[in-house]
Amino acid sequence: MSMTTARSLPLDLLLTSRPLSWINTAFGFAAAYILTTGRVDAALAVGTLFFLVPYNLTMYGINDVFDYASDLANPRKGGAEGAVLSPTLHRAVMAWSLLLPVPFIVFLVALGDPVSWLVLAFSLFAVIAYSVPGLRFKEIPFLDSATSSVHFVSPAVYGLVLARATPTPALVMLLLAFFAWGVASHAFGAVQDVVPDRDAGIASIATVLGAKRTVRFASAMWALAGALMLFTSWPGPLGAVLVLPYIGAVWPFRSVSDEGSGATNRGWRRFLLLNYVCGFLATMLLIWWAAQGGAAF
Repeated sequence: MSMTTARSLPLDLLLTSRPLSWINTAFGFAAAYILTTGRVDAALAVGTLFFLVPYNLTMYGINDVFDYASDLANPRKGGAEGAVLSPTLHRAVMAWSLLLPVPFIVFLVALGDPVSWLVLAFSLFAVIAYSVPGLRFKEIPFLDSATSSVHFVSPAVYGLVLARATPTPALVMLLLAFFAWGVASHAFGAVQDVVPDRDAGIASIATVLGAKRTVRFASAMWALAGALMLFTSWPGPLGAVLVLPYIGAVWPFRSVSDEGSGATNRGWRRFLLLNYVCGFLATMLLIWWAAQGGAAF
């Protein structure tokens, strides 16, 4: 390996892991676990760290290696929204993506039970199946958005199972709302890639529905997420309001053409910012809920 490659590998690993999205997976696990158990322990620390970095590196590292050809033609790649990896780095990135999670997984398996093993295995399968040749769920319209949503919902489900939470109707509604949010987020994100995906022969929910209908589908799924929040425990229903900024951010693109779909990148950047703002507000709701005596889900 050359000195240039050696110096560039850490940066490429960082870009590949999508630091802007780390919190989206780690927070779900941490919130689910600590609000169920009320404990700060080794499982919380290791699980949060796992879903913060190694999990995201595996998810996006595999994706960036196998999507190299199409990423070359995608103007938004090469920064915070994804690395365009030099072929000389592919083997190293794959090695880090597959091996870094191993010690964390071994530790979590040792702490868990068969049910938690199944949830963790399903979560990791969804991460791999999204991108690897032979499965490539990302190229199966609608399954692409569902699988992407699983990437973000499954850490929370795993946290609940590891903490041995008792399922309730309100909790199920909360998870379904989170799933609908994830489907909407992936679908809208796919709109900006309609042209490069079609040029590369890649199918997606957006290449099938077209840009305009996909934006409207995403808006409907965010609205569904808000409606489902109305059936959660107080003050959970207030969380329904948090979908409105997302719908507002994509509303200007509701009639965007396929040819002009690249312009939705502006909305996508707003979406990334909204995740932090709405995530903070959702945290405040969780703290309020816990302060009212909701010591466990």
